[in-house]
Amino acid sequence: MVHIEVEIVGIRVEMPANQRVLLLKGVDVPKFLPIWIGAQEANAISIAERGWEPPRPLSHNLLVDIVEAFGTELDRVVITHRDGHTIHAELRLSDGKVISARPSDAVAMALISHCTIETTQELLDDIGIDAPQADEEEVAQFREFLDHVSPEDFD
Repeated sequence: MVHIEVEIVGIRVEMPANQRVLLLKGVDVPKFLPIWIGAQEANAISIAERGWEPPRPLSHNLLVDIVEAFGTELDRVVITHRDGHTIHAELRLSDGKVISARPSDAVAMALISHCTIETTQELLDDIGIDAPQADEEEVAQFREFLDHVSPEDFD
C-alpha cells in the first residue's frame, strides 16, 4: 500500500451547518483530503498546531506522555481508509505496534509528537479533491494577506 505524506492546510468551518473540516494536502501530490471533525477535536488540533504548552496536560498531550512512558514513541500516523462516512487512522509506534484512532486524534498527537502524517494513495483517489497548481509566490503573498487582513478591511 502506497503512503503519501500530507500536511495540514488548516481547519475551516463549513456553513451553514457550522461543521469543522480538517483540510490536509499531499506534500508531493496536488490533492486535498477533507476530514469532517468535531469542534473539540478542532480546538485540540489548533492548540497543538500553535505549539502551545498547557500548564497541565490536555488529553492528547497525556496520551503522548503515556506512549512515551511505556518506552516507545509515536513514529507516524496514517489516515488509512473510509468505511461509509467514517474515516479511519492508525497510530504507528516506534516499537512496531499499531493503534486504531480517529483521524482528528491522530493528527493532534502527530503535531504534539512532531511526527509525519500520511494517508494512502487509495484514500486520496477515493475522496481527495484536486488542488489547483498555484504559483509559490502567489501563495506566499496570499498567506501574507491573510495574516494581516481584518474584517474592517471589507467595509
